[in-house]
Formats: sequence, structure tokens, C-alpha cells
Amino acid sequence: MTALLETPLHDRHVLVGAKMVPFAGWDMPVQYPTGVMAEHKHTREQASWFDVSHMGQVIVRGASHEAAALALESVTPASVAGLAPWRQRYGLFTDDGGGVLDDFMFANHERHWFLVVNAARADHDLGLLRAVEGLDVEQVTDRALIAVQGPLAEQELTRLIPAAAEMVFMDSRVLDWHGVEVWVSRSGYTGEDGFEVSVPNDEAVRFVEELESGGVVLPAGLGARDSLRLEAGMPLYGHDLSPDITPAQAALGWSIPKVRRPGGSRAGGYPGADVIGAELVDGAPRTRVGLRPEGRAPIREGVELFADDTSDEILAVVTSGGFGPTVGGPIAMAMLPSSAEPGHTVYADLRGKRVPVTVTELPFVTLNYKR
Repeated sequence: MTALLETPLHDRHVLVGAKMVPFAGWDMPVQYPTGVMAEHKHTREQASWFDVSHMGQVIVRGASHEAAALALESVTPASVAGLAPWRQRYGLFTDDGGGVLDDFMFANHERHWFLVVNAARADHDLGLLRAVEGLDVEQVTDRALIAVQGPLAEQELTRLIPAAAEMVFMDSRVLDWHGVEVWVSRSGYTGEDGFEVSVPNDEAVRFVEELESGGVVLPAGLGARDSLRLEAGMPLYGHDLSPDITPAQAALGWSIPKVRRPGGSRAGGYPGADVIGAELVDGAPRTRVGLRPEGRAPIREGVELFADDTSDEILAVVTSGGFGPTVGGPIAMAMLPSSAEPGHTVYADLRGKRVPVTVTELPFVTLNYKR
């Protein structure tokens, strides 16, 4: 049996009583003694820090910075070459059938491109990138990654790094913290304002302890991270994203700009471009939507959905679901036929009982980014 990997903050998680679970090959905190509900609410109301060091940090270079950008565009429909220096963008890796192989963040650091990929797909993505001619790919293994999220995230992070206050949503900077180089982006996975900070491994504990020293920022685990991202309507690879789901079906067409779409100056040239482009123009047969079940019982991943309370034909299955602490009730997401507009009712099979579910727009909560 392969031993689980540990982040530079592992011992501290254990020390403060975190419940540790296997996740994508890593031993990760799912919750702390306060519990998922409290961690979720604290993030929405104040600020929390999350250990996301299991994510893959990658530096990509080429013969020139521009050449590396164009090479990256051969494996993603995102506009890499159009990204301004010190800005960050969301991207997708796709396959020849138009399906999604992973989602990732990429930033223009002038001399190189900095990518953050999902932990469970890190080895796959590194292999994919290393197969692209002209790319020099370096996996970053000597840095932890810490997300600081919540309405007081700016207040608390700028106690440590004053220059972070100058950043707006999707900025990415190399900043100084007590003489230590930190890579900071103003982004996250909760729907709240916040930052993701890459720090040297041997400085990670000191960094989170200084974050907590103001008495505002508390740790939060994978459980709260999942309920927060679900309320924010954000997809999770392996659930709402997969090779069986195209960008348009995942409601991520916004991540593919006009320049990479049919008729654009850099249209196509990436795997599945014909399939993806056609769905962006003509519409997809199904689309990821929000769901609000009737009652208090959550409908979780894998629950079958039907057009009415008697039909035997499965309409879709829930891809993500749970209880939304901020929403105050159960919420879920699924790929429904595009004709199922907000307000439409479908039925979930919950332990043999058909429960009415209302189709809703995403996200379930207002996103609070600093634009």
C-alpha cells in the first residue's frame, strides 16, 4: 500500500486536532474540532485559511514567453497569449472528444507561466504538458500553498503583506513577507474575496501562525471547502467535470473567449475544438444547473433525477450535492437537458421516494470578489 503524501503543514493539523482523511493520495484535514458547519460560517463571515499544498504548482517556459503561451494554447481553449502580465485566468485541458481532462489556474509572471492544477490530476497534467513540443515544464515541490478566504481576508493578509491590498480579483504577484518571496494571487474556491499564497515549505507553519495571531483567521478543512464551493456554484473535477462533460455542458463557456472560438483570430488548435466550438455556437444538449430540493434532506452525488414522479427514464444524476449552511438548506448540481430552465421542477429518487427539486441559477450565493 502506497504511503499517503503529507503537506508541510501536516504535523500542525494533527497537533490542533484535525480529522485527517486520504484525499488524492494525500493525508489531508477534512475538519477541525469546531466542525464543518462552524468553519463554513466563519469563512463567510470573517476569514479562514485552507491548506491547499496538495495542489500541483507548475512553472512553464518556452523558447520565448510568447512561444510558451502559444504552445499552451495547443492543449487548452483558454486565451493564454492574451493574458496581461501579472494577471491570472481559469483554463481547461480538453480531449479530442471535447471532454474536460482537468481545470486549472494560470498566471502570466512575465518570464514564465505559473499553473496550479488539481491534486488528483497533477501527474496526468504534468505528462500532458511535457508532451507539448517546445515547453519546459517544472513541477514546484518546495513550496506550500495556503488559501486565505473570507470578507476579512484582505484585512488579515495585509497585516503580513501590506502590498496585497493593491491587488484586485485575478491579480497575481510576487511579493515580500519578512524578506521571504511569496507568490500571491487574489482568487480562491469559496466565492468570497481572498488570496492564495505560495510560500517556501519551511516557512509554511510560521506563515499560518502569523495569520492566526490576529485572532480572526481560523483553519478550515476539505469539508468546508466543498460546501463553500458548492454554494458558489463552482465545479469539482471528477464530479461536475470529466471527459464525458464538455465546457459548454459544464456551463464554462465563459472561460473560452471570442478569440479562441469559431471565427476568432486564434480559433481552434486545441483538442476537441470542433465539438467544443459547435456547442458554443449552437448550444449544448445539456447544461450544469443548480438544484434546490424540497425539504431538508440533501440529495448527494449519484442521486437519479426524473422528469416527473412516475417516470422510469433517468433524466440525469446529481454531480455534486449537500447542505448549504449559508443557503440554509440542501443544494445540488446536475447536467440537465438545456430545456430545463430555472423554475422547472424535476424529481429526485431519495431512498425510493420521489422528491420535487427546483432548477435554479448558479451560484446559490452572491460572489464577493474585489474587482
